[in-house]
Amino acid sequence: MTVLLFAAVCCAAPVGNAISAYVALKTGQQDDGGIAEGGSAADIPPRMLTANKKAVQQVGKHVPKCQGMRWPILAGIAKVESNHAVGRNIADNGDIRPKIYGVLLNGSGAGGNTTVFPDTDNGKWDGTATGERAVGPFQFMPSIWESVGEDGNGDKIADPHNADDAALGAAIYLCGGGRDLTKRDQLKAAILQYNHSNEYVANVLGWIYQYTAAAKDPDLKNVSGKVRTVIEAALSQRGVPYSWGGGNASGPSYGICCSPSGKSGTNIKGFDCSGLTLYAYAKAGVSLPRTAAAQSGVGQRIPASLGTGALKPGDLVFYAYAPGRDSTIYHVGIYLGSGQMINAARPGTVVRLDSVNAMSGFAGGARLL
Repeated sequence: MTVLLFAAVCCAAPVGNAISAYVALKTGQQDDGGIAEGGSAADIPPRMLTANKKAVQQVGKHVPKCQGMRWPILAGIAKVESNHAVGRNIADNGDIRPKIYGVLLNGSGAGGNTTVFPDTDNGKWDGTATGERAVGPFQFMPSIWESVGEDGNGDKIADPHNADDAALGAAIYLCGGGRDLTKRDQLKAAILQYNHSNEYVANVLGWIYQYTAAAKDPDLKNVSGKVRTVIEAALSQRGVPYSWGGGNASGPSYGICCSPSGKSGTNIKGFDCSGLTLYAYAKAGVSLPRTAAAQSGVGQRIPASLGTGALKPGDLVFYAYAPGRDSTIYHVGIYLGSGQMINAARPGTVVRLDSVNAMSGFAGGARLL
C-alpha cells in the first residue's frame, strides 16, 4: 500500500543527446538537460531559432533560384555541428560568446582529423594563424565563409560567430547555385558538401525530419487570451525530457530521486507532469500547487462522468488509480483540443502531444481560466 500511495503522486514535489563527433566540427558536448530526444524546437535556444527563420526569409536575396529552404534544414545542420550553440550566450544582436571553435586541422588526429588544412584567414575568424579550424554555430571553414558569408543582422559585418550571419551563410551554402531542396537528392547533395559522409547525411536528415514534424503546430486559431498563453507555454517545452520532481514556475529544473520504478531525476533537467502544468499556468499568472492531486482542487472541477468531451483547451486533465477518489490522482496533463493533451508522461519520455486516452484512469479535469 505504501508503494501505491507514493506512485499515486507521479509528479513529485521537488526538495529544493549529444553532439555528433564529426572530425574537426566537434566543439565539445554541452551538459544541458533540455536537449530534445524527439527533436522538437524545444532544444533550440530561441535566439538561434529566430536566426534560422530569418535566414529562410533572406536567402532569396542572395540565391534567387533556391527553392525549398526551411528552418528545419538549418536546424538539422546546427544540431549536428554545434548543438545549436547550447551553453553559449547569444546576445540580442546574435553574437555568440564564447566563440565556438573546432579542433585545429593539422593532421594530428585530434577529433579525427588526418588532413592538414593551411591557414587562409591569418586568424581573423578562427583565432589562429598556425592552421585552419571550423568556426561558429554552423562550423564554417574560414575559406568557405569568405565565399558565402553575408550580413544577416544589419550591422554591415558578416561574422560566422553571429547567429544571424551564420544561419544566412549556411542557407546560402546549402542552396548552392539554386538547388531545389524539396527534392531529396538535392537536399542530400547540399548536406554532403558539409561532410562527405553518408553517415553524416543520414544523421542530419534524421534531425531535419524530426524538426519538420515539430514545426507543424496544432491549430490554435480559436484559442485566445490566457488559455492561449498557457497552451503556447506548454507547447514551447516539447522535447524537454521528463524529470521526476523536475520543473517549476521558471521552467525546467533538475528533479529528485526516485520514481516508483526507481528512476531518478537528479541528473535530468526537465519536467514531470505537474511541473509542466505549474510552469505553463504561471505564464498566465496562475499559481498552482506542486502535485497533480493537489492541482485537482483548483478551479472548476469537471467530473469524469461527463467524459473527455466536456474538456476545453487549457483544462487540466487528471488520471487516478481510483477515479472518483482525488487522493489517488497520479497524473495531470493540459488539454489541447481534438482529443489531445500536452503531456510529460513518464521517465524516459519527453514533453509531447498525446491522446487523452494515452493514460489510464481518466479522472476528469479542472477549468482554471
